[in-house]
Amino acid sequence: MAHLRSRRRLALAVPVVLSLTATLGFLPGAASAAPQGSAPAATAADGPNLAYVVNTKTDHRTITSVKKAIVKAGGTVVATYDKIGVIVAHSANTEFGPRLRAVRGVQSAGATRTTPLTAAGTTDEGAADYLSAAEAAKVKAAATPGSEPLEADQWDLRAIGADKAAKINPGSRKVTVAVIDTGVDDTHPDLAPNFSAKQSANCVGGVADTSAGAWRPYTAEDYHGTHVAGEIAAARNGIGVAGVAPGVQVSGIKVSDPDNGLFYPESVVCAFVFAADHGVEITNNSYYVDPWLYNCMDDPDQRAIVDAVNRAQQYATKKGTLHLASAGNSNHDLDSDAIVDDSSPDDSTPVTRTIDPHECFDVPTQLPGVVTVSATGVQSLKSYYSTYGKGVIDVAAPGGDGRYQIPDTPSKNGRILSTMPNNQYGFLQGTSMASPHAAGVAALLKSEHPWASPAQLQALLKAQADNPGCPDSYDQDGNGTQDATCEGGKRVNGFYGFGIVNALKAVK
Repeated sequence: MAHLRSRRRLALAVPVVLSLTATLGFLPGAASAAPQGSAPAATAADGPNLAYVVNTKTDHRTITSVKKAIVKAGGTVVATYDKIGVIVAHSANTEFGPRLRAVRGVQSAGATRTTPLTAAGTTDEGAADYLSAAEAAKVKAAATPGSEPLEADQWDLRAIGADKAAKINPGSRKVTVAVIDTGVDDTHPDLAPNFSAKQSANCVGGVADTSAGAWRPYTAEDYHGTHVAGEIAAARNGIGVAGVAPGVQVSGIKVSDPDNGLFYPESVVCAFVFAADHGVEITNNSYYVDPWLYNCMDDPDQRAIVDAVNRAQQYATKKGTLHLASAGNSNHDLDSDAIVDDSSPDDSTPVTRTIDPHECFDVPTQLPGVVTVSATGVQSLKSYYSTYGKGVIDVAAPGGDGRYQIPDTPSKNGRILSTMPNNQYGFLQGTSMASPHAAGVAALLKSEHPWASPAQLQALLKAQADNPGCPDSYDQDGNGTQDATCEGGKRVNGFYGFGIVNALKAVK
């Protein structure tokens, strides 16, 4: 699954946020003054059946008018989010996008994929490093009194003081972190005690399905969301591992496509709105919205994706939800002048392009107000793969580094141990793993400060972080060449933002 942060990419900063906000501010002006229905109606399905997001004004009259225009242009309305003015539609008309962009009241419209909609199937994320019975026995033998059976392998908890924090305040059950991901196996014994079914759903396709178990992963290979959920809130119940905030609740909002595992915009829009409307305090986003790693504002389709997802996350923010997202795994400098993207679109044939990360945005990571998290290893040093950038990274957290930062634990595994489907445990690494650690600390802060707004919560998260400062050298492979350049000072810099999150400080 190329879109997952345990496999790939990216992030935000104050300058980027301002740039993005300014750019988004011009979106309404992108609509033509042509009257609704001025384009001739589609007479036949003359192309592949694609999904679209159509972004409009939020008044009832405009939305009703645009929905009629969608049908007239050969489209079908799948879902309508009146409060944010986003309509999800399907159409096989090759001129659907241009025609909708010419409709009065439409502020942006574009395809959310480059290949046709296909029948559902299963997906394969590749093999994970599962903890065997023999290895588990070795870890359990090293357990200390009062710790979880497998906690000796959880160097990440000790790195941020989460083990000590749990004895002071494990988090409040009034706080829920929604894992927007591949689904969560709530039957896992370490997750079941803290799982909130009423705040869980399957949002694939843009419409929330809240039927029992709809939020669960399709197969055991869709383990990503279950692993993330355990990092946040695995219960301290004497069974396996512990989460950063073992007393809070966790929910699952599944957004991965069953056919190819990709996270399409309409599904993510649904997830943010669902989370907001169901009282979720924090969301974790360890992915980028497919099919574009970077969405460039001069492309009408990519512009519409940025607009739609941004409307949804801002709607949730205004209702009190803080969003955290992984920075990415390309070891890219997001404050650089140019980055080569050779992976987009990832649902068809990628085309190599050079983009400016200040003009082309990773979604949702680079959206205004979203907390961007880089990854560290056991030595509190930036993980070799983690993307970075001065003024882009907000905070850092343990994501693992199995190549250069090896802990003195029973398994000697530098990656992150957490829950897996079917009552198993396994190691993964990536900024996918860093973001949930920060989300867990944010949940502890929300437990301590229940009335804190998303902006205040983000400020608290930055205030309690420990910044190691830029390293004197970052030549990880020892070949004499710097593998990344850290810019900034002790207070804030490109590797760690305001610092590595600290769970113990959060509860003190």
